[in-house]
Amino acid sequence: MSDPATSDSRTNASEYSVSEISGALKRVVEDTFGNVRVRGEISGYRGPHSSGHAYFSLKDDRARIEAVVWKGTFTKLKFRPEEGMEVIASGKLTTYPGSSKYQIVIDNIEPAGAGALMALLEERKRRLATEGLFESARKRPLPFMPRTIGVITSPTGAVIRDIIHRIADRFPVHVIVWPVRVQGDTTGAEVSSAVAGFNALPDGIARPDLLIVARGGGSLEDLWGFNDEAVVRAVAASQIPIISAVGHETDWTLIDLVADRRAPTPTGAAEMAVPVKADLEAAVARFSARLKGAVSRSTQRKRDGLRATARALPSADMLLALPRRRFDEAASRLQRALVASTEAKKLRLRGLRLSPAVLSRRLTDAKARSERAAARLPNCFEAMVANRRNRLARDAMRVTPSALLRRLEAAGQRADSLGQRQRQSIDRAIERRRQRFEQAARLAGSLSYTKILERGFAVVLDSEAKLVKRALEVSAGDAVSIRFADGDVAAITAGDAPVRPKAKTKPSGPAGQGSLF
Repeated sequence: MSDPATSDSRTNASEYSVSEISGALKRVVEDTFGNVRVRGEISGYRGPHSSGHAYFSLKDDRARIEAVVWKGTFTKLKFRPEEGMEVIASGKLTTYPGSSKYQIVIDNIEPAGAGALMALLEERKRRLATEGLFESARKRPLPFMPRTIGVITSPTGAVIRDIIHRIADRFPVHVIVWPVRVQGDTTGAEVSSAVAGFNALPDGIARPDLLIVARGGGSLEDLWGFNDEAVVRAVAASQIPIISAVGHETDWTLIDLVADRRAPTPTGAAEMAVPVKADLEAAVARFSARLKGAVSRSTQRKRDGLRATARALPSADMLLALPRRRFDEAASRLQRALVASTEAKKLRLRGLRLSPAVLSRRLTDAKARSERAAARLPNCFEAMVANRRNRLARDAMRVTPSALLRRLEAAGQRADSLGQRQRQSIDRAIERRRQRFEQAARLAGSLSYTKILERGFAVVLDSEAKLVKRALEVSAGDAVSIRFADGDVAAITAGDAPVRPKAKTKPSGPAGQGSLF
């Protein structure tokens, strides 16, 4: 008889290993679903992995499928995945033998219709608005007359030609073009890099005073690069004022909301950027003419006023007529007075009749008078002495002891009164000085550092009893004294404090002293 166990294992079914089954399933799935488009909602998206790959799921109301975007594909995606976003993913199905799962390897992602794009745009707009990037308070005024204008646009389109032509017609200035792609996957990165690049230029002739970001009209998908978050943040961080001229007047993007000024068209941006040179020249000419007329009228008014004032003033002849007449009269009187004075002096000189004999007689007479006066002088002196002696004798007779006593008593009373007044004055002066001294003592006590010591503070003195104000004034091992409110305590500094070394030898503290640091 045959073994039952052997008879049970002999069947017609082929035997496969787990790897063979997994490989067969992988080939079947990949051959059957080599290129598919799957519509679903992104779930479980947490951003790219540290390896650069992105893992998430696509789901609908009845099922879900795992999805993966490899690193090389993720960097080229036009639309980045976002949690809860409904998308159409293009790629191929494959299996993952390690966990017996199937998944889709995504090559491209696009929002599921214009409605999804608008929903994504509105959500991004709301999120950036909460950060204050669209506030009008942060927008800056445009320069009135820029010297250099930077244009960020495609160098081959009609937009740049329209801008340059319009600027040349209105007010020719230096235009620097930063070429970028205005449509496609790299639009956002190139525009944000261009804005940052212009701001990174050094101040001077190469750095623009104004930037224009321009593109022609198009659909929402065509303009999607200007809704990129990186572009919005680059424009918000720009130190140079920016004009947004993306699309036609009815088109709008997020860059229009964050830019300092929005232009309906690229041509309108050029008109906003520069004034009309002819209008400026006409205005300058008009102002120059008004200035010349004002100066002429002012000069004429001043000239008329000067003439009127000159007519009211007297002439020089009228002002000098009276002084000239007085001068002429004085000159005529002077001549006559000089002649008269000379004649009078002559008469007086003749009347003197001076001669040696006359002078000799006059000297003799004067000598005789002097001798007579000298002879009378002793008698006059004796008479004056006798007169004074008699007056002194009369005064001595009138001065009696009682009169002297009365005078002495009166003088003593006056001296007592003056002494009492002096003592009172001295007492008042001493009282005033004592009050001022007490006030000064109270003020000195309130300002004294001993009051601070009573509140728990201490004062550090060095070996010479000088105040230590800074830690840099002592070194490790210095002998110091700490003064408290109730006495002094000797101490020695220690530790690695940032101190300044001293040249002199540090005295060593006695035994039993404390440590300050």
